[in-house]
Amino acid sequence: MITLVLTSDGSNTLFNSEVGEHYHSRHGALQESKHVFLEAGLKHFTGKNHPGSVAVLEAGFGTGLNFMLSADWCLQQDIALDYTGIEAFPVTDELFKSTGYDAYISGNTWQSLAAKYLVALSGPVMISDTCKLAIDTSTFADFDTDAAYDVLYFDAFAAVHQPELWTHDAIAHLCSFLKPGGVFVTYAITGNLKRTMKALGFTVEKLPGAPGKREMLRAVKGPSPIRLS
Repeated sequence: MITLVLTSDGSNTLFNSEVGEHYHSRHGALQESKHVFLEAGLKHFTGKNHPGSVAVLEAGFGTGLNFMLSADWCLQQDIALDYTGIEAFPVTDELFKSTGYDAYISGNTWQSLAAKYLVALSGPVMISDTCKLAIDTSTFADFDTDAAYDVLYFDAFAAVHQPELWTHDAIAHLCSFLKPGGVFVTYAITGNLKRTMKALGFTVEKLPGAPGKREMLRAVKGPSPIRLS
């Protein structure tokens, strides 16, 4: 059963009773999404690279809050956004529209997304002239694409509830779709996660976490290995 829950910053999240986990931090869904994914992920990458377009992969699309904030910000910055969310268990259209997240983004972005959410579960849709969204209903392990991404938002449920999503193999699979120089961000940081990222050739940074979390992780992918003929 999935229910709507009010968090400490006044924004809503969802609680999945089967998993025993909230989709966002109870200390503030909006604060966490902005701090971890928008600021430490998307803005960090675009600030260093100044691209005219950016491709984002989100592992754990959930309520769509990370996408909404990213889409709205890219629109303001005149950056084209190609966004893929992975979500094996998408929320219903009714729940999606009940979150109240329309208060945090432009009316045009919300109206287009609300109208096209269900369509995006079947294939890519244009939310605006410069923003494309696809929600892939595969599991993390089964996700596959020919695309390559600049930023990876890793927003899986916590390892205490779904440890299989945080294994070396699971993270390596998703990181294989990230371009060299691409940015991986997640709300959590553990010794195992740091070791995994370093073993995959990433440069790891420990950053202050969102409210309720002391620290978080950002990692930048190193160059592809040179193949000798």
